[in-house]
Amino acid sequence: MRLAGKVVVVTGAGSGLGQALALELLRRGARVAAVDLRAEGLQETRAKAGSLGEGLSLHPLDITDKEKVAALPEEVERAHGQVDGLINNAGIIQPFKRLLDLDEAAMERVMRVNFWGTLHMTRAFLPRLLKRPEAHLVNVSSMGAFVPVPGQALYGASKAAVMLLTEALWAELQGTPVRVTLVLPGAMRTGIAEHSGVEAPRAEGAKVPVLEPEVAAKRLLDAVERDAFRVLLGRDAQTMDLLHRLSPALAARIVQRRMAHLLVYSLL
Repeated sequence: MRLAGKVVVVTGAGSGLGQALALELLRRGARVAAVDLRAEGLQETRAKAGSLGEGLSLHPLDITDKEKVAALPEEVERAHGQVDGLINNAGIIQPFKRLLDLDEAAMERVMRVNFWGTLHMTRAFLPRLLKRPEAHLVNVSSMGAFVPVPGQALYGASKAAVMLLTEALWAELQGTPVRVTLVLPGAMRTGIAEHSGVEAPRAEGAKVPVLEPEVAAKRLLDAVERDAFRVLLGRDAQTMDLLHRLSPALAARIVQRRMAHLLVYSLL
């Protein structure tokens, strides 16, 4: 699907990858409905859009609120007249703790935002996408969906659920106007820890290549325009995907050894 002239909804558009996606979509001639929990983040996105801001509408919204999500498609259509695409990008991480050390509230919050938020948004917009001549659904999962990261068990589980949901939707929507893309990013400079209310670990251990969100946004949207089924963002995601295919146990062991300091930090 060529993005010029299309209307795309982006969640988590007030910072990080979501903000970079909103700005890159505007540059490519699309109109954007920017969704984020934080109104101040959306205002920052508008300021960065500059003269391209005419094609941008702001929608402060908690994607875990099912009723408000259900009302969003009509709100977007009032602003833009149509909806051609949805990028479910919003997500949070968990505190860097072992599973047994997590409290119920933290576990439920991660699942509500990462999985249920994605599901609610998809179910709200999919009926409208199916009525378009062509449309696209993008779900941002994570490298953590297929290789476990120390201290992020619930986060990984939530993103694995998003991954399988997206793959199932790809199969279900064959023969319809809706194309589906699964996105699996590795390490990225997004500020996700801060926006998740989680204290980030100190920079210890082996260095991990970090992808800039602006680069990731361009690669992701290039993948959408060629109707890619699956896109890995970052050298780390690409490398671990290959290793995981060869030996899941080896891939898990390598990540555990290189990132064990995440759990050590959480126990200090």
